[in-house]
Amino acid sequence: MKILHTSDWHVGKVLKGQSRAEEHKQVLAGVIEIAHREQPDLVIIAGDLYDTAAPTPEATRLVTRALTALRRTGADVVAIGGNHDNGPALDALRPWAEAAGITLRGGVREDPAEHVIDGTTADGERWRLAALPFLSQRYAVRAVEMYELTAAETTQTYADHLGRIIGRLTEGFDEPDRVHLVTAHLTVVGAATGGGERDAHTIMGYAVPASVFPGTAHYVALGHLHRAQRVQGPCPIRYSGAPLAVDFGEQENVPAVTLVEVTATTAARIREEPVTAATALRTVRGTLAQLAEITPPEGWLRVYVREQPRAGLREEVQQLLPRALEIRIDPELVPAPGSGTRVAQRSGRSPRQLFADYLDSRGHADDGVRELFDELIEEVDH
Repeated sequence: MKILHTSDWHVGKVLKGQSRAEEHKQVLAGVIEIAHREQPDLVIIAGDLYDTAAPTPEATRLVTRALTALRRTGADVVAIGGNHDNGPALDALRPWAEAAGITLRGGVREDPAEHVIDGTTADGERWRLAALPFLSQRYAVRAVEMYELTAAETTQTYADHLGRIIGRLTEGFDEPDRVHLVTAHLTVVGAATGGGERDAHTIMGYAVPASVFPGTAHYVALGHLHRAQRVQGPCPIRYSGAPLAVDFGEQENVPAVTLVEVTATTAARIREEPVTAATALRTVRGTLAQLAEITPPEGWLRVYVREQPRAGLREEVQQLLPRALEIRIDPELVPAPGSGTRVAQRSGRSPRQLFADYLDSRGHADDGVRELFDELIEEVDH
């Protein structure tokens, strides 16, 4: 059978105020075109369909249409909830999804049978998929344990709990003549982050060892980390990565989907298929004079300005580079925290004095910034 594995769509993403709705339409159209061309038996979307738990009607429309279009290629379609998704809201769409022939699993339910999905390809090959949506630590570990255990013990408890859940869902994976699959939205120890994930849900407290997956699985389709990569483990384990770089930290990633060909008796053959429709994210740096001389690269820009901060600097950069979404003073010019600067004494001092101390500590010598602050203070006072 052939599987198309994708994840972390993050539909509804706004980057520094810039909507990416049109890019997402093109990206998902690219994923659908790959599905038409490759004719997979099964499409797995491993979580984070949306960028927010309260998606706009436009984002909801785009995701439901994409799922429907993938189903119309003839493939079975299974999608699970990620940490950015609203699990109960996805589960509320299950009647629509089932009518459309799509399998949705938004949140973790008590009945293990809810998360074990059986199917048969058009050629008669049987498959079973254990589908585990994102499970936060506070639900995986009882509240009383969170207070009684050390951080290391709590982390281990979470990993143990996930291991027990996956073990329960994959109990029947020793049956011959069937392809055994797992999909989950989580962090595996040793995997590399993509650069734009939400830190609160990718820290090591949420990481589990690859050993939680059974050696009898033919393929494990993961979501959560945005960089496409293989993870060493007892079976083939892979993150498909995001098909669109969601933040500037991901500008070096290669957006793609993963294609897998496997049978019950042969090892998985895995390859990446690039998705190139999104606008590239690029970083440029230099003084104003240097920025004025460069030919701006195609894409959305992050600009590191090698100038001392002053009022109006952002506007000058924006005039030179209209596609700059993020403009910062070059980090090399910013003093590191605690690098010998004294901490301002707050008691008995005015906001103007405290702000002046802050500017001095950061190397800001521009009087225009102080004047703007004074105007704000006057507005607040009156």
